[in-house]
Amino acid sequence: MKKSEKKSDNKQAIFDISKEENFPDWYTEICKVAELADIRYGVKGFTPFLPWSVMSMELMFDFLKDVLHKKGHLPMIFPTVIPESNLTKEAEHVDGFTPQVFWIKDYGEDGQLEEKLALRPTSETALYPMYSLWIRSWRDLPLKRYQRASIFRSEVKSTRPFLRGREFLWIESHNVFATHEEAKAQVMEDLETTKEVVTDIYGVPVMVFQRTQWDKFPGGLNTYAADTLMPDGKVIQLPSTHDLGDNFARAFDIQYLDENNETRYAFQTCYGPAISRIYGAMISVHGDDKGLRLPYAIAPYQVVIVPIFKAKNEAEVIAYAKKIESNLQKADVRVHLDDRDTTPGWKYNYWEMKGVPIRVHVGPREVKEEKIVLFRRDLMKREPVPLKSLVKEVKKLGLDIDKTLLTEAESKFEGLIVDADSIGKIIDALDHGKIARIEFCSTNMDGYDCAGQIEERTSGEIRGTRIDIEETPESVCVICGKPAKEIVYIARSY
Repeated sequence: MKKSEKKSDNKQAIFDISKEENFPDWYTEICKVAELADIRYGVKGFTPFLPWSVMSMELMFDFLKDVLHKKGHLPMIFPTVIPESNLTKEAEHVDGFTPQVFWIKDYGEDGQLEEKLALRPTSETALYPMYSLWIRSWRDLPLKRYQRASIFRSEVKSTRPFLRGREFLWIESHNVFATHEEAKAQVMEDLETTKEVVTDIYGVPVMVFQRTQWDKFPGGLNTYAADTLMPDGKVIQLPSTHDLGDNFARAFDIQYLDENNETRYAFQTCYGPAISRIYGAMISVHGDDKGLRLPYAIAPYQVVIVPIFKAKNEAEVIAYAKKIESNLQKADVRVHLDDRDTTPGWKYNYWEMKGVPIRVHVGPREVKEEKIVLFRRDLMKREPVPLKSLVKEVKKLGLDIDKTLLTEAESKFEGLIVDADSIGKIIDALDHGKIARIEFCSTNMDGYDCAGQIEERTSGEIRGTRIDIEETPESVCVICGKPAKEIVYIARSY
């Protein structure tokens, strides 16, 4: 692994490290050198996010909110704290989250709260008592709401900026329906939203699984989660969506009068895309040994202009660069003119490390010929184009960059799944960064002990069953030898 080296002008170090040889160090270093996060805050799992990452995450939030709005969701904002009495109303839910909850008990020097308050680990128990007040009739349904929020969980595993922390940023949608069929249709809509936004815009391909009954959302009926593959062969969960049935409605008395004036319990779903975690996965999937490679759609600067000049032609080159900047701004392109007093070569390396999709080079020749040179970060290629075609070529190139990044990421999924009929073959697949496909006794609680043996012996976890294809087992469970009822997928994960 090569270390970053300081330049003589004391500007920030340029990134140069091997992602393939040592992904954990690559990730830690890029978060530091690209100024994405600062782990020196002093509280485990709580990390300040810095402008370069925040600007992208704001755009990611915007895209997701736009899609939710188009699909009928409306925004709301709820308090960060949840009374203990609310949290404990749904017994299975609280049992699932209690070990991770941060509690507030005191205030001031000597004050003690009458009731403990939980820092929001997720918002069902905060929202649903209010839903029981808001929903009275079938005319109030469906109710589709979301909020952007911070979530707090006392993560016991090792923490890492964006990927795993004790506070993370997400959007959560919470929806209420008259029938279970409508709720199940919402789950499918949520999975479509994941593809439309996480894959098609952020460029992160996913595999969607129905989780096992021991790995589902506490208190719900079924959980469906999107996993993506990280560079070290592990998978990480990105958005998940949950069919809650009427379990929470019964716990929180969410009832409505139907068209026959009969009282019925509602059915609910919830969906939680964690933008900070998706951001961490996105930079991991797309980055290379030179640093970040950001999709054009969510890059803080889509274009950076680098002027190249000597003292005698500085004025005309800078004027030309400012003209380019103005033209791009008018076309709603996020553009930055880098006129710092340092060498063009250092600027090239710096912006490659930061992952800016397109770089514009302009010097005396380009001024004279009314041209520019476009450099695309994804393929590290440059091409001269006429100034009059600037906006058209930039936008065309941006679309192609995003398409290329997604295609490259999807190629990592080719040959990813390996059939395994023994513990040894499962271990071999996982050791080579693959996902093992096995026949398994049951994803209901009957299979819990077999799943525990798999985790203990392979350090892998059952991710669930595929929902995009139908698969029929034909043999026996790899562990207990009983007739297999399911085909499941095993991977090591974050």
